[in-house]
Amino acid sequence: MSYFEEIQKRGRDVNPFFVMMGIDVVSIGEGTARLSMKVRPDMHNGVGWMQGGIFTAMADEAMALALYTVISPGERIATISETTSFLKGAKDEVLIATGRVVRKGRRVAFTESEIRKETSDGEILARCAAAFAIL
Repeated sequence: MSYFEEIQKRGRDVNPFFVMMGIDVVSIGEGTARLSMKVRPDMHNGVGWMQGGIFTAMADEAMALALYTVISPGERIATISETTSFLKGAKDEVLIATGRVVRKGRRVAFTESEIRKETSDGEILARCAAAFAIL
């Protein structure tokens, strides 16, 4: 069974990082993926904000899962470049990361992600773009 099939069947338990961070798979399919995570105090930096690398890691996972929905059986992926723009910090919110495939070529795929608060205003906290090698 592929990673994509395992994620669909068992959710976060397939990915040790998801378990450690408390990330849940909200939805996955057709070039998109949505993840949810509650910010905990042990994720904060020294001044009380969620450490910025967690935004990037969550976005990376959302983009990778989105990409898994469009790759062929037997293909694998690896992040080759990634940039994150931090727009606003997080302290104790529930975050939603939405990843989407912009373009998948034979050897490289391009993706985007946004991380928002899971509140009614859905304020954008970070944006990310990444390129993945198709192996």
